[in-house]
Amino acid sequence: MAAKKTGPRSKIAKLVIFIVVCVFLLIILMPYIWMVLTSFKSTTEIISNPGKILPIDWTFSGYEKVLTKSPFFTWLQNSVIVTVSVTVIVLFTSSISGYIFAKYKFRGKEFLFWIVLATMMVPFTVTMIPNFLLINELGLHNTLGALIVPMMISGFGIFLCRQFCEDIPDSLCEAAKIDGAGDFYIYWKIILPNLGPCLGALAIFTFLESWNDYLRPLIMLESMDSMTLPVALSYFTNQHYNDYSSIMAAAALIMIPVTVVFLILQKYFIKGISITGMK
Repeated sequence: MAAKKTGPRSKIAKLVIFIVVCVFLLIILMPYIWMVLTSFKSTTEIISNPGKILPIDWTFSGYEKVLTKSPFFTWLQNSVIVTVSVTVIVLFTSSISGYIFAKYKFRGKEFLFWIVLATMMVPFTVTMIPNFLLINELGLHNTLGALIVPMMISGFGIFLCRQFCEDIPDSLCEAAKIDGAGDFYIYWKIILPNLGPCLGALAIFTFLESWNDYLRPLIMLESMDSMTLPVALSYFTNQHYNDYSSIMAAAALIMIPVTVVFLILQKYFIKGISITGMK
């Protein structure tokens, strides 16, 4: 059968779509491009030439100050510890809770699940003070545990994993039970391998939320050595002077881990979003 020839109208339509997509992409990327280019300017140049995008005199003074004259690597270590810990714990608690809600029958299951969904409707500003008082009572104030403990359970993660677990055939779990497999073995060997796209998408959402979190560390942490990167940006700002070059350099460095994680997990993220849309 002969292939269908593409007409001139179809080519024009594709060209228009391509141009529109490129324009939207440029609009989205422009703030990030501006931030990176600004990080190579001196603070004096940023103030004197605010409308010029490209640096007149390229300089690494902002990066030098961030990497050598501030505890940047301590802040980076704190952010990595908190973000990785929260992401791993949320993936475990969400997947095993979603498995239980999807495959087990017990009294009050639907009511408990509705409570989980209700937690998604409550903004952090409402629970901010109770969280602070609870963390203070536990003796975790000004420690990294103050950022990890409140985020160990994700209502959105449980909801997402439950929706995916419901699509896994019950016959797989029943066959495994007939063969003598225990509940945790079924979860580890059958459920988790089938939740790859779901966990990939959830990992990106959780990683971004924890890595970019500003308000919670601002409330829970006090000392300079326990700060995470988003809060540590205030280190380059005081009442009388803002070191814009260092702020932009630090912001550009903060973006690198997030970008790497997204590039690694993007195929799972896209697949998870497409499957969620189909559901």
